[in-house]
Amino acid sequence: MNRQTKRMLARQRATPQDRLEAMRQRRAVAVERRRRTPPTQFLKEVRQELRKVVWPSRQEVVAYATVVLVTVVVLTALVFGLDWAFANGILRLFGQGS
Repeated sequence: MNRQTKRMLARQRATPQDRLEAMRQRRAVAVERRRRTPPTQFLKEVRQELRKVVWPSRQEVVAYATVVLVTVVVLTALVFGLDWAFANGILRLFGQGS
């Protein structure tokens, strides 16, 4: 017997009063979910989470930034070179290049 069948049988056995009570409970849970966290509570939780973060040292930040910049320069040069090569190849193919 699957979950859907069990639920259907439970509903059939329930009295109208039981159904009304179940509906009230569902609404109470839905209302409880809608409550918003106050800004002060939110900021406290953010501060707590930020304390758990392992921040990189200055040396690590410089190393990571250097790796990123070198990678960007190399990939930019690669894309530029491929673009230039394909452009000249297409122009020569159609007889308009030098």
